[in-house]
Amino acid sequence: MTHAEPAPRAHKPTPDATGNFGVVGVLGGMGPLATVDFMRKMLDATPAVTDQDHVPVVVSCIPQVPDRTEAFCGQGRSPLAAMVASGQRLVAAGVGNIVIPCNTAHLWFEEVQAAIDRPMIHLVDAALEEAIDAGGENGRIGLLATDATLASGLYVNRSSPREAKRKVQWVLPTAAEMLELVMPGIAAVKAGKLDIATNLLLGAARMLARRGATAVVLGCTEIPIVLHASNSPIPTIDATAALARKAVAWSTGSGRTILN
Repeated sequence: MTHAEPAPRAHKPTPDATGNFGVVGVLGGMGPLATVDFMRKMLDATPAVTDQDHVPVVVSCIPQVPDRTEAFCGQGRSPLAAMVASGQRLVAAGVGNIVIPCNTAHLWFEEVQAAIDRPMIHLVDAALEEAIDAGGENGRIGLLATDATLASGLYVNRSSPREAKRKVQWVLPTAAEMLELVMPGIAAVKAGKLDIATNLLLGAARMLARRGATAVVLGCTEIPIVLHASNSPIPTIDATAALARKAVAWSTGSGRTILN
């Protein structure tokens, strides 16, 4: 499954019993371009034919949330208070479910969820389901993500909630690849240097492919902005797009029972 495959538009969404779609809250800004990318992927995932068919969304895009990787490494302030404040803005705006289009921010997912009175959709769970489908029984899946996401085991230690008996065989970047390709590539996206980011992250994907990865999870929301199905040497599993599909499913009713 890749982000380049938009949902078919043959059928319109079905409102819930009240005649309304669920309002999705986006706890964003981490970073701003990743939030915009997520919004576009929600549009792509929605089988709409008119404005009124689209999912209602409230976005809190606050880029001043402290850096998540620095916080995990003990080199900066915790982002928790800022994330909770952003989530509370969404609750006050009347959202019914909240998503966070930032992988590393999910290290604080449970604490944020405990502090706000709304259900939340876990990005990693959404990506893992698609990774398992892509990898099959014996597939080897690469993972590109921040230092903090890799070191924390956010992906590699988490089991798919619906397919707990099936495990992903992960292929991870080396320390040198993280230092020379992945982290500089992510930083280049944040700085708007997309050509540089593309070259760096393509290089990292090629190295994973050489070590046997049959597909790669784009486990940082900056990465699919420059690395995707049309340029990757192996198929991509776009965590941002997977989360967008879950959010649309919840809003339109098809995934509401499961996710609540």
